[in-house]
Amino acid sequence: MRGAAQLGGGLALQSLMPAWARGSDVGGGGSIRKGFDEVSGAGIDLTIGEGMRSVQGRRGHSIAVNGSVPGPLVRLKEGQPVKLNVTNTLSEDSSIHWHGLLVPFQFDGVPGVSFPGIRPGQTFTYDMPAFRQSGTYWWHSHSSLQEQAGHYGPIVVEPAGTDPVQADRDYVLLLSEFTPLHPHTIMAKLKKGEGYFNYQQRTLTDDYQLSGKERRMWAEMRMMPTDIMDVTGATYTYLANGYGPDEGLEFLFRQGERVRLRIINGSAMTFFNFRIPGVKFWVVGADGQNVKPVEVEEFQIGTAETYDIVVEPRGEAHTIVAESMDRSGMAAATLASRPGARADLPALREPPLLTMADMGMSGMDHGGGGMTEMDHAAMGHGGGDVSGSASPGANIDAGAMTMESMAMGGMNMRDTSKLPADVKVGPGIDMVSMNPVDRMGDPGIGLDKVPHRVLNYKDLAALTPNRDKRAPSRKMEIHLTGNMERYMWSFDGQKFSAVSDQPIRFAYNERVRVKLVNDTMMAHPIHLHGHFFELVNGHDGNQPLKHTVIVQPGGSATFDLTADEVGDWAFHCHLLYHMHSGMFQVVTVAQPGEAA
Repeated sequence: MRGAAQLGGGLALQSLMPAWARGSDVGGGGSIRKGFDEVSGAGIDLTIGEGMRSVQGRRGHSIAVNGSVPGPLVRLKEGQPVKLNVTNTLSEDSSIHWHGLLVPFQFDGVPGVSFPGIRPGQTFTYDMPAFRQSGTYWWHSHSSLQEQAGHYGPIVVEPAGTDPVQADRDYVLLLSEFTPLHPHTIMAKLKKGEGYFNYQQRTLTDDYQLSGKERRMWAEMRMMPTDIMDVTGATYTYLANGYGPDEGLEFLFRQGERVRLRIINGSAMTFFNFRIPGVKFWVVGADGQNVKPVEVEEFQIGTAETYDIVVEPRGEAHTIVAESMDRSGMAAATLASRPGARADLPALREPPLLTMADMGMSGMDHGGGGMTEMDHAAMGHGGGDVSGSASPGANIDAGAMTMESMAMGGMNMRDTSKLPADVKVGPGIDMVSMNPVDRMGDPGIGLDKVPHRVLNYKDLAALTPNRDKRAPSRKMEIHLTGNMERYMWSFDGQKFSAVSDQPIRFAYNERVRVKLVNDTMMAHPIHLHGHFFELVNGHDGNQPLKHTVIVQPGGSATFDLTADEVGDWAFHCHLLYHMHSGMFQVVTVAQPGEAA
């Protein structure tokens, strides 16, 4: 029983048999298995196929690898090379990107950037040299929108020496989504109306009534304060290792054991708020890299991020909850002391609302819970200075600002004079952050008022000192831009199609400080391929290493990059439909001795 539970990252009550023991006829419209097997060794074979998948009574077309969604857990060893033979049986091109792994750029797996892709009927061999890292990672397609359809899976790289994280049980928990809609259907609906899947919008009759002034303000920005995520539980069923919340995934433990959970956000579009109600745990790893343990009760995990935690469960059972950021649904599993043990599944919490800080006006939101909780006396109804945490020189006349003046254009949310000269101003930008400040200390949308400790980026410190002690030789500022109504997403106002021949260039081993400024009202998980960067979060000398960083709405995040991996690398928002709409760029690292 213990072996079955550990192999697939958990044990589903629907069958005590592990995933590999159940048959599959994927291909030709066959049935796709839930859960995942494990593959390892010097040579690994992976086959991309398609078939039908059922989740909690809903059925849809999916893309699977080795017959399952998620695809198999790829277990590697630090210091050992491996050949991964990937065969594509689809009728279209495909690929696999090894998310977070440091590999030669030609094996990074991004069609059109680092290799041509895998044609139908062909096999491509990723001939990987010895790995220089260990930790928790994942793999996924970088072709079309296949990732949404199920083309993803987990990676664990075992350390060559002693693992600093000691645990009695070691499980993988991969979070994702299922929808019966074809990914291109979702894309088409978002282009027609970005709020198509937002069923929590405020109306005249719901529990979140807006005043006329507030309604005019949000209309001016062509957004609603409930516009948290583009695709929601209106179509998604949220998954844990391929299982829906009602399908009984459990992780077994014995009393007194330390359990390590390797949590991977392998979703296409979802931020999750992870917690085990009533239980504290230690965050010990971020994006595969060890961090000094931080005791918390909840954290927000953006698309493509990974966190390792250690928990010491007590009692018979505990529910694991991964609630979508907009609280339209959840993935769930159980820490169980015996098969079938259960704890209560909590109800969904109240949906969060966007705030002044999310509009790039940090320091002017006194309620923290949404526009209806603002201090109206400080918003022009009684005067007063609400500069708060606004950066010096912001010079915002908050005392003269009212909801009405904002709604009627008194506060221009598209004041492009605030943008650097290299940002392309045009129809791709419908908002500019007025006062973007560093928001890496924010726990994430909706988590600033919960009654327990929530992780934020400033809590993270690398377990071992940073290797590169040099000060950055130059600074770079990149703006995250978009037009919600037209569903256009970009960097510096330009979609990838307009700058595909103009990569971001770095000299080899150059040390650069990169500031990401989010001029939109949505959080973006920004991922750089082929590198780890150091979050500039106050832990000088032990800045945490990450490959993906959430940039909060209307705010900024900063990292230091040592560009020491030669080649062409993708740099993009990891929200699949944002990337597909243009928030993508190529980073080129020159050969040693060459100019950038």
